[in-house]
Amino acid sequence: MKTLHSEAAMQVEQVNAYEALVQFLYRAPIGLVQTSMDGAVEMLNPMASNLLMPLACDGGLDNLFAVLEGVAPQVKALADAFDQPSGVICDALRVPLGDANGTPGAPQVLSISLMKLDPERLMAAITDATLEIQREQENLRRRLRSAARTDALTRLPNRAAAVEQLQGLLNREAGDERFALLVLNCDRFRQINDTLGQNAGDRLLVAVGDSLLATLTDRMRAGGLPADGRIDPSASGAGLVARVGGDEFVVLQGGLRHPAEAERLALRLLDTLARPHQLDGHEVACRASIGVFWDTGSGGDADEAMRDASIAMIEAKRDGGARHVVFEPEMRERAARRADIEAQLRTALAEEQLFVVYQPVVGLNADGSTDYSAGVEALVRWQHPTRGLVPPFDFIGIAEECGLIDQIGDFVLERACRDFMRWRAELGEAAPRLMAVNLSRAQLAQLDWAAKVASILAQTGMPATSLQLEVTESLAAQDEDIQVRLHELKALGVKLALDDFGTGYSSLSSLHLLPVDTVKIDRSFVCKADTSHHHRVLIEATVKVAQSLGMNTVAEGIETAAQLEAVRAQSCAKGQGYFFSRPVVSGALVEWIAAHQGAVSTA
Repeated sequence: MKTLHSEAAMQVEQVNAYEALVQFLYRAPIGLVQTSMDGAVEMLNPMASNLLMPLACDGGLDNLFAVLEGVAPQVKALADAFDQPSGVICDALRVPLGDANGTPGAPQVLSISLMKLDPERLMAAITDATLEIQREQENLRRRLRSAARTDALTRLPNRAAAVEQLQGLLNREAGDERFALLVLNCDRFRQINDTLGQNAGDRLLVAVGDSLLATLTDRMRAGGLPADGRIDPSASGAGLVARVGGDEFVVLQGGLRHPAEAERLALRLLDTLARPHQLDGHEVACRASIGVFWDTGSGGDADEAMRDASIAMIEAKRDGGARHVVFEPEMRERAARRADIEAQLRTALAEEQLFVVYQPVVGLNADGSTDYSAGVEALVRWQHPTRGLVPPFDFIGIAEECGLIDQIGDFVLERACRDFMRWRAELGEAAPRLMAVNLSRAQLAQLDWAAKVASILAQTGMPATSLQLEVTESLAAQDEDIQVRLHELKALGVKLALDDFGTGYSSLSSLHLLPVDTVKIDRSFVCKADTSHHHRVLIEATVKVAQSLGMNTVAEGIETAAQLEAVRAQSCAKGQGYFFSRPVVSGALVEWIAAHQGAVSTA
């Protein structure tokens, strides 16, 4: 009796377990289908019936593979190819339904997992993956939006994010508080990148971004403002640091009340950037030019505000860099005028509107005679089709800013060398013996500049010893990289001259440190040589120091006989100025030399 009672209890438990399993299968939130190996349905729960019924063309659910044939024919192929006695055939296979289920609100994507239970049976789990797909797509959109608003290198917000946040600030209702927009451009970053390599340049940009963010964060926390590197347009005080271009960053600071606060922030950032970074064993300081735009509370367009701050930044760079400039409305007009000249200058290069003129440099012989074939200086001019002759100071600075000075410099050097060799053929011994050509910072910043010069000399047949390249005193004295280029040029056999001496940063005591052959005394001294004892003493000292170092001297800007007599008295080796000749085109120079052949001046 006890045994029969135990068996009956076990049967009841089994029935209860089976009923519980059936209840689970019928209430399960996923579709479950048990089939034979050929897909014939042996069992399916209500959820499976709901999900599959819209796919059954004839309304029958007798065979799983037949139902799925129109949307997922690969399921049968996967089952047929599976040769293991049991295991997972496919897991979470996404099946877009497309037009197969056009009922509003109906599933658009099914997820199908198929398992082989044993050699005779399959079990399919089917779920509605529509919401899951939508969530994934929304997450993807958010990630893409975030990526589109983030700079890949520095992980700071990018230009799009900065403009969006700036526009939010401009659209905010005007109150007592204002914001400042600062646009920063790294000075000399190109030279750093060229010298140390792009990888080092990238690391420097990351370090600059981190420094700016740390400085802004410290400042905001000191003022009790929220600081997380991003900005909330609805917050009264907030800040943002963004990288908006190659070596250009933006800083936004809200919660300000006076423009002086924006200038203090600019000074703080300049001080931060002046501190050197360690890159591959080098100490590198990445100074910057900063343009400051102050919010007036009148709203406006974010792109226009960015443009105005950039205009002020360019003004800071034009003033020498490592400083800040606050935007003023009149700067916009000047910028438009420069942009117009830049566009016209590009056309001038393409249409050969630029040409070269030459100003004689004469030898001031010890016996009082004048050597009219000592040399010439090449100078560029622009013959505009409607404006006429455009003076150099109207376009040289703009050419340096927009990067055209390289092309202009190469054009002048090659044309001057060709003209020099033609004069030799035409004039023989009477031809100028030396050609002087000015160099720009942009040219000397090129790592291959010496190779370019060597190539032009080879193409034109110009002897290296007959070419004198001139660099300003401030440029030669301030930049170690420039001095490297100068030594490379010296190695070619080219002569080097220090232009406008007396107006820059070097002194007579440091003249021996510069790899130059000639010192050109600035016209600001020469113009007073005949009337000022002080200026005569300065000229005399320059000549004596240069002579002691084996250097020649040239007095620039001689305009009167009295000035010529004064610089002769100080033993200047050469002279140049309107007293002898204005700059003239090649043909006129040949005539000038011919007119002075055999002439001797004893002024």
